[in-house]
Amino acid sequence: MSWDKPTPADFWKAVEVYLDVAYGGKPPPAIQSRIFTLRAFPQDDLYRCPVFEPAPKENPVRLSLRLGNQWYPHMKLVVEQAPDGQTSLFRADTHDRHIQVDPSSRDYAAFCELSHKNQSLAGRIEAIWESNALPTFKSFLRNDLARRRSNQS
Repeated sequence: MSWDKPTPADFWKAVEVYLDVAYGGKPPPAIQSRIFTLRAFPQDDLYRCPVFEPAPKENPVRLSLRLGNQWYPHMKLVVEQAPDGQTSLFRADTHDRHIQVDPSSRDYAAFCELSHKNQSLAGRIEAIWESNALPTFKSFLRNDLARRRSNQS
């Protein structure tokens, strides 16, 4: 099944918000290079650009763009298929939840601080996306609940 990806205009608005919050200024050269590659790619074929990390490779339901942030280079802007299987949503993936640091490790406190910063950053990005009418998982759930309530009336 094919799902509708965000318009290029919505995608670029999401990128702009992400970069502004994640860096508060000019991103590092590697990120600028990714953005340059995306901008140079035909916009009607934007989501086929090789800078995206598709998952799964065949018929992806998730396209990740590694944009990082000022503390952590692996954070991603994600465009993914919404639970309805037809639309899409944006997500700021902190990409640090899979890491487990032993509490007795000397790096534990630093990792916890980094993880907290990443989560806070992701929350701010997604809140601004929502305020700009860009679809997120939270907005999808809110709209789905409202639709279900109106169908019960």
